[in-house]
Amino acid sequence: MKPRTRARSIALQVLYETDLSNHLPGDVLKTRLEDNALTDEHAEFARQIIFGVLPLRDELDNVIAKYAPEWPLDQIAAIDRNIIRMACWEFVISRETPVKVAINEAVELAKIYGSDSTARFVNGVLGTLVDHESEIRQSIKNKMEQIAKVES
Repeated sequence: MKPRTRARSIALQVLYETDLSNHLPGDVLKTRLEDNALTDEHAEFARQIIFGVLPLRDELDNVIAKYAPEWPLDQIAAIDRNIIRMACWEFVISRETPVKVAINEAVELAKIYGSDSTARFVNGVLGTLVDHESEIRQSIKNKMEQIAKVES
């Protein structure tokens, strides 16, 4: 597995665990990094994904529900939901990863962690979200501005 893919894998594991438990993401990340050696650069990449996605989980879920209504969130497996959140965050918010790369990486993670149909499902949902990328970016930007106002 390529180093950035391993970093995404660790980020996914942390997001999945924190999604299903009350475990603190920093503690879970520390444990995962102890078990999986990453360079400082790749550990930071995983951290950016985790702490980029977490505060926007609800907004990312709203975006998924709005633009992909044929896939109700309560029926999406937790691992699939987190793969989609991560990829969406990468190509909408972070924008350091080209859209095609973010989708390909998500599909690869889906093949590793999901069921037999997860890769196809993730690819379909992300394809739908890409069609609305600018609208999603504006929606999430508005949410981030609201969060910043509350915190200041």
